[in-house]
Amino acid sequence: MTRLLRARLNPLAPWQRRTAVFSAASLFLSGLVWLPVHYWLGAGAGELPHPLEPWLMRWHGLSAAVGLFALGLVAAGHVSRGWGLGQRRASGLAVLLLAGTAAASGCALSYLVPGTWRPAVGLVHAALGTAMVGLGAFHKR
Repeated sequence: MTRLLRARLNPLAPWQRRTAVFSAASLFLSGLVWLPVHYWLGAGAGELPHPLEPWLMRWHGLSAAVGLFALGLVAAGHVSRGWGLGQRRASGLAVLLLAGTAAASGCALSYLVPGTWRPAVGLVHAALGTAMVGLGAFHKR
């Protein structure tokens, strides 16, 4: 592949792509496992929190830290190069906005949201995370 064509495609470095994909998959999987544990077996089902819930949240939080690191990696080079090339601006901007909103809602769930609002904000957070998977795949296409 020629250097011009490669620059036009604006690929991520392999280690950056692996970091982003690993963190996205880990976030999605930990959230996907937590939802039924919480709503069918634990506190969302009216019982005490299931013993797996804190461990799943720790996994999800660690994945979120790696995901924010990956987002910074991507933003540092890939986003600015892609914006300069005029490639996939709409889907890239949507990915960034969705990631930022998901991160903000996750922080809000951890530190800010009062108990009465938690279920609604949690469902929005879950929807954002699910949408991220589809939008990320669409952006890469």
